[in-house]
Amino acid sequence: MIPRLNRELILERPVRVADGAGGFESSWDALGILWAEVTPGRDGLHQRADLASHRNLLKIIVRGAPPGASNRPQPGQRFRDGERIYMIDAVQEADASGRFLRCRAREEVLA
Repeated sequence: MIPRLNRELILERPVRVADGAGGFESSWDALGILWAEVTPGRDGLHQRADLASHRNLLKIIVRGAPPGASNRPQPGQRFRDGERIYMIDAVQEADASGRFLRCRAREEVLA
């Protein structure tokens, strides 16, 4: 089945930026726009210290790209969809032809 790539997502990678005081701050650098099919997965409540968040798991399909290409998503990167952020946990080819990539991602919403 051919995916419906009908969502425009911005692929971002983490970068460290000097804070001017000898340390670093984390920031995000846009790598480009990818068209994707976003399919919701299961939801769950995640407890971390005194902070509770809802974790929405997603399957995101994008066009294939060879390993090492700047437009190939990697774990630790993220997709931005307006104000929504999807952290990428895993990436694999969706089929043997490599025409599409399947990304397992999560969206966390603070409760």
